[in-house]
Amino acid sequence: MTGSVCPFSPGMAILKLVNSWPMLYKSDYHYKLPEHLIAQAPLGSRTASRMLTLDGCTGELRDCYFVDLLDLLRPGDLLVLNNTRVIPARLYGQKPTGGKVELLVERLLDEGRILAHTRSSKAVKPGTLIEVIGGGSFECVERQGELAVFEFLGTEPLFDLLERVGHIPLPPYIQRPDGGEDRLRYQTVYAARPGAVAAPTAGLHFDKKMISQLSTRGISTAHVTLHVGSGTFQPVRVEKLSDHRMHSEFCEINQSVVEMVNQTKSEGGRVIAVGTTTTRALEAASLEGQLKSFRGETNLFITPGYRFSCVDGLLTNFHLPESTLLTLVCAFAGYEQVMSAYRHAVKEGYRFFSYGDAMFVRPSD
Repeated sequence: MTGSVCPFSPGMAILKLVNSWPMLYKSDYHYKLPEHLIAQAPLGSRTASRMLTLDGCTGELRDCYFVDLLDLLRPGDLLVLNNTRVIPARLYGQKPTGGKVELLVERLLDEGRILAHTRSSKAVKPGTLIEVIGGGSFECVERQGELAVFEFLGTEPLFDLLERVGHIPLPPYIQRPDGGEDRLRYQTVYAARPGAVAAPTAGLHFDKKMISQLSTRGISTAHVTLHVGSGTFQPVRVEKLSDHRMHSEFCEINQSVVEMVNQTKSEGGRVIAVGTTTTRALEAASLEGQLKSFRGETNLFITPGYRFSCVDGLLTNFHLPESTLLTLVCAFAGYEQVMSAYRHAVKEGYRFFSYGDAMFVRPSD
């Protein structure tokens, strides 16, 4: 069903679905996705996307549009956004031998060093020089498993080099080169702190007008930072989820956000996380039972059975089969409910992944 307004009814009868105790295997999170449903480019307008709503308590689904979010939120709610900024993290270069090398920056270690994935015909070893197309050079100084540490040998600021010659690191399922439009659209309108190599995609649907409308409706916003790493696209390679080693990402939540969250809850409002990255940041800072200011690394892996401490609602995109992001959403809204919602989204032709459509999800308890 579709409509311009589709709020969850506060008086709706609650019928809890009984799930099997935590689905602990990767294959439990597989679903069939036709390739043509993977969005390859953004829509003309940020707010033009469709949005599927899921009530985790009842399993009810409603087909809406993203602009309907304004009617799903209530005065007194707090919308928490991830203000990380995507850096042009993909560099193309060559070795002194002429061999081509691609560097994908995982993170900036300091003003002169990067930690990066490499792609070349032969492994890049310590001591190897890389000349970047467009100017600038790096030397591999250390291997760290599948990644390598490079020292920047240029004189310009490293950020300036990336902005000048770097490419937007589009996800591997977008099967085209990055273009000028991606510099704008693979970035939220509120991005402020450079450091991510992947966008917090649930936030891509907001434009500045909609952000302004939230305030006029009595809905507050707060910002946290989680620098999304390329590990968000890495597949789970083990069948048993307990054997999966979650990648680590930097996040920061300051005291003012803690105070806004506490005030919202004390006044009966809901804390709505925009994206799984925001959810991980808030929950990582709440592992002791209450939200505290936090600055550091988190490798929190959320699967069914996890008890959420902070987040009352989730705005998210559709995620890859067998991914850690999908397990998080299942933990939040119930395994059966979420997998049913995904089957519905496929049947109804929703657009999937980074440039795709959205979901608004209420928890299963």
